[in-house]
Amino acid sequence: MTREFNLIATTLRGQEVLGVATLSSLLAEMGDESAKVEITRIQGVLTAYTKLDPFQVVEMVEEIASKEPFKVAGIMRLIPVELVTQSRVEEIAASVDRLKDKIPPDATYKVMVEKRHTQLSSREVIEAVAARVDRKVSLENPDWIVLVEILGGVTGVSVLRPSQILSLGRLEPRPSG
Repeated sequence: MTREFNLIATTLRGQEVLGVATLSSLLAEMGDESAKVEITRIQGVLTAYTKLDPFQVVEMVEEIASKEPFKVAGIMRLIPVELVTQSRVEEIAASVDRLKDKIPPDATYKVMVEKRHTQLSSREVIEAVAARVDRKVSLENPDWIVLVEILGGVTGVSVLRPSQILSLGRLEPRPSG
């Protein structure tokens, strides 16, 4: 797995090859023919590096999926990643430190940790991250999410709005016209 990625995609287990083909095709359609999509050692998880803005990619894929759902076959979730770091609590907290100012002073947030192939404690990560973010916490309905995606030895970190994580399983086709 490359240390350089700015998107994480999930697939059903066994659908990784289809997911790579789908995401590569979508990125090429958006203008990045040199995007690199890779299968990780973790079942059902792909990473991708694109020269495009990963947040815009997620928006465009959501739009494509609403009109032509067959074009996103094999992809279940698509997550933009802002920073990639080593999977150490101090490194993760330092990455959050660099991104936390995206959250306006009056906004709420929650920390979400998704961990795979690691012994790190979610609680330890959450406590270290929360200690860096001086904002009000809302676990039920946060304005922002501090997302920590631990993939073995590397971790992707993003500060984003809940709507900026695309879950294709729940997407309803929009009526055309």
